[in-house]
Amino acid sequence: MNTGGIATTNCFLVADENARQAVLFDAPNDTAAPLLEEARKRRWDVIGLWLTHGHFDHLADHAVVTSGFPGAKVLIHRLDEPKLLRPNSGTFPLPFTIPPRRPDGYLEDGQTLSIGSLKATVIHTPGHAPGHVMFHFPEQQMLIGGDLIIGGAVGRSDLPDSDPAALYASIRRVMQLPPETRLLPGHGQPGTLGEELETNPYVRAAMGMAAGAPDELQY
Repeated sequence: MNTGGIATTNCFLVADENARQAVLFDAPNDTAAPLLEEARKRRWDVIGLWLTHGHFDHLADHAVVTSGFPGAKVLIHRLDEPKLLRPNSGTFPLPFTIPPRRPDGYLEDGQTLSIGSLKATVIHTPGHAPGHVMFHFPEQQMLIGGDLIIGGAVGRSDLPDSDPAALYASIRRVMQLPPETRLLPGHGQPGTLGEELETNPYVRAAMGMAAGAPDELQY
């Protein structure tokens, strides 16, 4: 895990050490390079950059990843592809320019992806962004979550293509996973789904356990 960029965003490097294969999940600006260097030191081949969604703070370093590991495949959900094709046309003005690119492939709900022997299932979780996805590793009880649930809060749903109702529906779907599932969020510290159910007012509201949640969403 490394955290950085102008939105203090997390990215994660996940590897099958025996197979010497790794994937980077999200690429905030000025944040991917230390994880790529760690992969080189361990002689891991970074085979992919798998994006939870297309907001600038999750893909800004995509060219850093593919320049260091030209074989890394950039994957995103089709509904968020426009953000990768036009990464500098978002809501927020940026102090840097993100190079546009086409993805190497698309992520789809229910799709199974492999990192060596590790298996991840793609879960489409719209709301914060229409093409937002999460990556569930059932054997490892791990969920790379992007900005759906982010350590006591949830992704903001007041953006032009966000949808509050879809966000809460996605939360309800994800919370069907075992409570001991380790959540690696796009912002904040890792925790478990069970901890979020106990302490996160947005999750509790989505699950019908509270009358409502605070008005402000974080990211």
